[in-house]
Amino acid sequence: MSKIVWDALGEHFYETGVDHGVYYGYDSTQNAFNNGVPWNGITAVTESPSGAEPSPIYADNIKYLNLISAEDYAATIEALTYPDEFKISDGKADIATGVVIGQQTRKIFGFSYRTLIGSDTEAAGTAGYVIHLIYNCTASPSEKSHNTVNENPEGATMSWSISTTPVDVEGYKPTATVEIDSRTTPAAKLAQLEAILYGSVSSDPRLPFPAEIATLVGAA
Repeated sequence: MSKIVWDALGEHFYETGVDHGVYYGYDSTQNAFNNGVPWNGITAVTESPSGAEPSPIYADNIKYLNLISAEDYAATIEALTYPDEFKISDGKADIATGVVIGQQTRKIFGFSYRTLIGSDTEAAGTAGYVIHLIYNCTASPSEKSHNTVNENPEGATMSWSISTTPVDVEGYKPTATVEIDSRTTPAAKLAQLEAILYGSVSSDPRLPFPAEIATLVGAA
């Protein structure tokens, strides 16, 4: 038995930043998210889950129980630019060299990014990081503003609203997200997983499904 201690030295953790964005195209012939490419210029990823709302049921003149609705995951990606490979997921298509048309069928994709962990004794990134994986993303049309250059120039930020469809996880409810914490994941297993996500000298980057990740890392 032990007494609770609040705000112990080295335990003032916080999460900040966003980097290591990767876009994964979906290969319908292999049912896999392959051909990962870097997504440079990401400025923000805003997660917007919804659902999981209670619906009270009354009986015998009392509140009998709460039924909880299904949870849905959505997000918004903000960036200064995007990889060429993302165009097919943004409803665009190349019809000639340098010529792009819009309002085309949007293809689903996978996405990953990283946030940094800091504490009162360690700077952000040195205490660890969290890798976020998102599956079966669909990007909705978004507003883009083009402004004149003035005495206070700034790069135009683009944004995309992302909806998702969960993937199966044996023994659990389907999910559209996975998070990997470098502080608790075995270092050797984490290195193997990052070689899959970001590629290596012998393999191309790809987005593994949750079952493969669980098998690689080991049981909780």
